Amino acid sequence: MEMITINSMPTHAPLPVTVLSGFLGAGKTTLLNHLLTNRDGLRIAVIVNDMSEVNVDAALVDLGGFDRTEEKLVELSNGCICCTLREDLVDAVGAIARQRTPDGRPRFDHLVIESTGISEPMPVAATFDWTFDDGSRLGDLAALDTMVTVVDASTFLGEIARGAGLAERGLGAAAGDERSIADLLIDQVEFADVVLISKLDLVSAAAGGAVEATVRRLNPRARVRPLARGEIALGEVIGTGLFDHDAASSVAGWDDEVIGGHTPETEEYGISSTAYRADRPFHPQRLLESLGEVRAVLRSKGFCWIASRPDLVGVWSQAGPNLTIEPAAYWSQVDGAPQQELVFIGVRLDAARMRALLDRALLTDDEVAEGPAAWVRYPDRLPAWNVPAHRH
Repeated sequence: MEMITINSMPTHAPLPVTVLSGFLGAGKTTLLNHLLTNRDGLRIAVIVNDMSEVNVDAALVDLGGFDRTEEKLVELSNGCICCTLREDLVDAVGAIARQRTPDGRPRFDHLVIESTGISEPMPVAATFDWTFDDGSRLGDLAALDTMVTVVDASTFLGEIARGAGLAERGLGAAAGDERSIADLLIDQVEFADVVLISKLDLVSAAAGGAVEATVRRLNPRARVRPLARGEIALGEVIGTGLFDHDAASSVAGWDDEVIGGHTPETEEYGISSTAYRADRPFHPQRLLESLGEVRAVLRSKGFCWIASRPDLVGVWSQAGPNLTIEPAAYWSQVDGAPQQELVFIGVRLDAARMRALLDRALLTDDEVAEGPAAWVRYPDRLPAWNVPAHRH
């Protein structure tokens, strides 16, 4: 069958999608307005997932290429994997992607989604794996092209350091939303293909450099660009082809750091990282004591082994002052022997002191010799883990 093309793209190709993320006030809407007024002839459809003031021209509305979705959250559970998917976003994307001109061509060349300021990019990306009742996938109609995050240089590091909860600011997505702003900001950066740093004119060159250095440490694979007044070349955020499902699903940048990757230019601004490995478990009480002495760490992440919970892999995730350690699997279900494998990013981070603090929390030779039967009796004031029965 002969294939009709538009801009060298076959008509059956999925509609490419750019997702704009970023905390409230970072500049997403200003960026979106710039894209809509500098489209270079591209027919760009828009979905806005909040009540932003987007300047959408009448022609776009008439074409059905603008949709202001509501924040309708649907929780889906599949075993132990839980996520939130926006049901109305699925409907809106599908409807726009299916639109055709009278001669059967796709009505739009690109779709831009502006997500809410409190939205995490990963659930939005997961939306494109949605399967309709007829067995078709949303990803067959529309495919992610670029995940873009806008970072406010004037507030980014301060918000991470404070670690305030969204609920404290009246920003929770729903009752019981316990997320911290630091977690949200870091999630938005780590999942991005492109990070745009706005409001650099409001901070000193050194402060702006520290923000950029932190972003590059958090996500070494992302393109990082300054953003002034929302102005950016169209090709930086549209039609990049940068989204990589496998890379996005992994812990961006952390694997590189663990195997010895390094970005020394960020140390000019006092931002550095260090990896920590050990082949014996942490004593739970001594770990708490060591953590009480940790300073200047913006982000840490990885896997850990707690002696009082000897069979379980712990997932370690810290943003600003907030640290969580949760169960991931049984060590018998993973490749390799139990171990500690952590990466820390901080401001003027003292790597030697960090290692000494963590080494102090490890079991001694005598404690190792006692074995798990003794370990499980150690005093353990870490938060309890709820391990589903089917993980056994």
